[in-house]
Amino acid sequence: MKSGPAPAGQYLAEVAGLGLLVGPDHIQKTLTSIYRYNHKATLFNHDSVQRTFALNDEAALVICDYGRGECPKIPFPYYAEVMTGFEYSAAVLMLYTGMIERGLECINDIRRRYDGIRRNPWDEAECGHHYARAMASWSGVLALSGFRYNGADRHISARPRVKDPNFKSFWSAGTGWGTFALSQKQGKTRLTLTVIEGSLLARKVELTGSRSGSSSAKLGSDALQHKAQAQNGILLFTFPEEVKCDPGRDLVVEI
Repeated sequence: MKSGPAPAGQYLAEVAGLGLLVGPDHIQKTLTSIYRYNHKATLFNHDSVQRTFALNDEAALVICDYGRGECPKIPFPYYAEVMTGFEYSAAVLMLYTGMIERGLECINDIRRRYDGIRRNPWDEAECGHHYARAMASWSGVLALSGFRYNGADRHISARPRVKDPNFKSFWSAGTGWGTFALSQKQGKTRLTLTVIEGSLLARKVELTGSRSGSSSAKLGSDALQHKAQAQNGILLFTFPEEVKCDPGRDLVVEI
């Protein structure tokens, strides 16, 4: 089972917000097989006669494993190697599809190998040093935080995949960056979006939850006109006019 190209298309679609390209059962089966065959708890008994990016007591997702089949005399190129760019793409797709525990395990495997003692944490080598494919690690933040911004529609979506009644994360978009906090208390769901640098325009704000009672929305100390809807576990706040979020003026919606 290849850990790289197989899930790459769906991984990119998730990061770009395009949704499912094939049925969820197919994706789940593929990822389950990748974890079953390609994930190695240790590499003591794993032979790699090409480049060695992981070894001994280290855990990893190898590029390709032939599972129950027989390895051919001329196998898939780089099949026995470990490359973090492919590991991240497979692990993050696990996060997007609900396999949180296994996805985090695969990411933790990488971070343990590049912990600053075993290897340089700023240089995840593959074909060469400081290889760009390792930047796929950033998509782990996108998957777990559930933050997405559609600039054309001014649509903010903050739907974390981590179950925490007091969740907080970094966010970034083309015009600014900051943090957002999502809290659930006494049956109320509250989102606080903070801009640290730049700005962010909003017409819609999407959360995970169900409606319970009245809703409110503020930008700094100013109350905002809005419409709140709930459907299929999704809360959607819509503003009649575009809202500009700046440093020092948090956008707060609650329902």
